[in-house]
Order: sequence, then structure tokens, then C-alpha cells
Amino acid sequence: MSIFTRFRDIVSANINSMLDRAEDPEKMIRLMIREMEDTLVEIKSSCAGVMANSKRVQRQLHEIQAREKSWNEKAALAVNKGRDDLAREALAEKRRYSRNAGALENELVELNGIVDQYKADICQLEEKLQAAREKQRVLVQRHIHAKKKIRAEEEIRRMDSSEAILRFNRFENRIERLESEADLVNLGRKPTLEEKIDHLMNDEEIENELAELKAREKTNIQDVPPK
Repeated sequence: MSIFTRFRDIVSANINSMLDRAEDPEKMIRLMIREMEDTLVEIKSSCAGVMANSKRVQRQLHEIQAREKSWNEKAALAVNKGRDDLAREALAEKRRYSRNAGALENELVELNGIVDQYKADICQLEEKLQAAREKQRVLVQRHIHAKKKIRAEEEIRRMDSSEAILRFNRFENRIERLESEADLVNLGRKPTLEEKIDHLMNDEEIENELAELKAREKTNIQDVPPK
């Protein structure tokens, strides 16, 4: 594939569309950037070559124009000296250099046009490359974010299933079982004689406290003067 074909393909390519269809967008954008960079290097190299040729032609043109001017001056000198024969020969030489100068001028115009086109292509390709690099930066950031999210999710799952949490859950279940067993210890068991007597003593204490409370309330009512 020629450099110009690659350039046209790159410039006309829709980066977003290509990445959307790619199985591995990061790999695709890396390849695209590498292709752009290689093409840019080749275009700049070609442009430098044309610019060198343009300078060479420019120097040749200046030399021929100087010779053309010189033969024109020599022709004028021959005329002043009455040597028309020499003037004719000098003018012939001037015409020869004038024709060469015209050819070099045309070549110089073409070369400068090629250089201008190369420079425009370079600017266009650099803009495309900058957009691709920005797209790559976004993709890398998204990839990093996704990897961090995956690690976080894996850490959460690991913590949920870690041995420490499993041991804690087993210990909690054991305590709940012991509490349940304690509640069932006295279920259906008849109280002993000592427990019955203790219960009577508790009842007697409550009755005595209730009698004292009633006596105090009765005394308070009697002490209230009639209206």
C-alpha cells in the first residue's frame, strides 16, 4: 500500500465506528496510532525531500538568471562597440539561458505546490493522530476504572466468603443454639419443694408491702380536713 493510499484511508476512517466494531478497542487504537505515526514519518520525510529539491532548483534558477543577465550586458556592450555580430551571439546565449530559466521556474512552482500539499496533509494527519491519542487516553482510563471495579467486587466477594466471617457466623449460630437450649432446660419441669417455699415467701413479702401501702393511703385520707 502506497503512502498516499494509507493517508487517504486514515484520514477518511471513522475512529469511533471502527472502535465500536472492534473486539479489542485498546489494541485497535494502538494499531491505528502506530499506523498514523509511521505514515506521518513517511510524509514528513517525503516533504523534506521535495523541499530539498525545491531549494536546489531555486539555486539553479538564480545561477541561470545571473548568466542571462550577464549575456544581456555583454550584448549591450557589443552594440556600444559597434560589434553587432558579437551582440547577436550574446543575445543567442541569453535566449538559451532564458529558456532554461523558464523551465526551472515551472518546475519550482510544481515543487512548491507539492510541498504545500504535503504540509496540509501533515497538519490533517497530526489532527487525526491527536484525536486518536485522546481516544486512547479515554479508553485506558475506562479500562483502569473497570479493573479497579472488578478488584473491588472480587474483594467484597472474598470478604463475604472469607474464613473469618464464616467462623464468626458459626460462633454466632453456636451462641444462639446455646441460648435456645437454656430456654428449654426448665421447660416442663415441676418446681422443687424449695422453689415452692421461696415462691410463698415472695408472695408473703408482696402481701405485706401491699398492706403497708393501703394503710398509708388510708391515713392520708383521714388527715385531709373536710371542706
